[in-house]
Amino acid sequence: MSAIDFWLGRQRDTAADLPGADLPWLVRLREDAIDRFADEGWPTTRRENWRHTSLAFMAQQALAVRETVAPEAVVADLRARYRAALGTAQDPARKAVESAGDDGHWVVFVDGHFAPALSAIGGLPGGVRIGSLADALGQTPEAVEAAFGQAGDGEAPAALNAALAADGAWIRLGRGVAVEPPIHLVFLTATVADQHLRNLVVTEPGAQATIVEHYPAGAAGSTLTTAVTRVLAAQDSHVTHLKLQQEAPEAIHLATIEAEQARGAVFASHSLSFGARLARNDIRTRLAGEGAEVLLNGLYHADGRRHVDHHTRIDHARPQGTSREFYRGLIDGSARGVFTGRILVAQDAQRTDAMQRCDNLLLSRLAEADARPELEIYADDVKCAHGATVGQLDEDALFYLRSRGVDAVHARQLLTYAFAAEVLDRIAHAPLRAFGRAALLERLPDGARLEELL
Repeated sequence: MSAIDFWLGRQRDTAADLPGADLPWLVRLREDAIDRFADEGWPTTRRENWRHTSLAFMAQQALAVRETVAPEAVVADLRARYRAALGTAQDPARKAVESAGDDGHWVVFVDGHFAPALSAIGGLPGGVRIGSLADALGQTPEAVEAAFGQAGDGEAPAALNAALAADGAWIRLGRGVAVEPPIHLVFLTATVADQHLRNLVVTEPGAQATIVEHYPAGAAGSTLTTAVTRVLAAQDSHVTHLKLQQEAPEAIHLATIEAEQARGAVFASHSLSFGARLARNDIRTRLAGEGAEVLLNGLYHADGRRHVDHHTRIDHARPQGTSREFYRGLIDGSARGVFTGRILVAQDAQRTDAMQRCDNLLLSRLAEADARPELEIYADDVKCAHGATVGQLDEDALFYLRSRGVDAVHARQLLTYAFAAEVLDRIAHAPLRAFGRAALLERLPDGARLEELL
């Protein structure tokens, strides 16, 4: 049996048991999606969008769990770490909102399914719905259909996700509603080898929320996670999305984040990739309304033989759009970091202001980084710029720290952290910024000692 036949069989065997199996539109979409995946297969470097990342090994990859985890312990630890970040955040106004014991709304999924016993959704303003996509398919299928997406969206892994996704988060924000504490979405692989998640975020005009996707280290073994998150941001809404990926060293993580922004909508995406054997993040947004704004901000740390790939696209479709894109990579060992970013400015998108930058720091002789910033401009009244760098630690800066009494090891660590901290500083939410900082320090050698020096 080929690898494609395996997934075809999986979809055929599970289709009748998937949520929404009685909805004709969803049945057709899933069938179209698995047919598309069968036609395209796992992407290889022969495809332009996968020039530096091949999934050909998936044809022979045997997914298996070697050691399970206790979901209760993982979730408790994650929440404790966030509460610690709340205590260290230097933002009195935010701390006043998130007082002691209030660490936001937590929606937990284990092995691809909603886990109510582990979730803690607090009191919500009127017009806000936070819950399970599987439940929403049964309760408000028309609203889900409008936001679900199509079988042809994204790359081949997104098609596989559309065919197999059983659950995910369903978030709907009413007109003018602001959800102050973050909405934490936790996705944990505990006992199964693969999970497929689809998250839908729909806002009405003027709504505001901060959403965090957590992928903590789960079951040990060769596991696969596919995840698609779709954000439909209505006029003048503000959505901040932070993704923290810390999966186990043998895991494979294939994800897509898609946003559609109406007039005046503001979308901020922060991607922190600190885990998995191979992690691919496709991040795309379309500024479909005049005056929309977007920030794409990312930090990735890869060591050993890990491979991390961010592939982004910003479509400026209407006038006076503003986009800022910053990605930084810390590459160590024999790891490889990949960034491909494309900004497309349509003919009608006059007075666009766009900037894109990717910087990579190589921490070993065998580390490798690939950066491809791209601009495609069809309007003539724009301000656009892009750039990329790949380099090593500055010897003059190292000498300066050594001359001030810092030993060589910690001098390197301080400069490495300083390089990454610029990305973290763009996270406006102080507790989440502190949370991301703690996650980074865990990745760096002797991070506890480094924290004392900061």
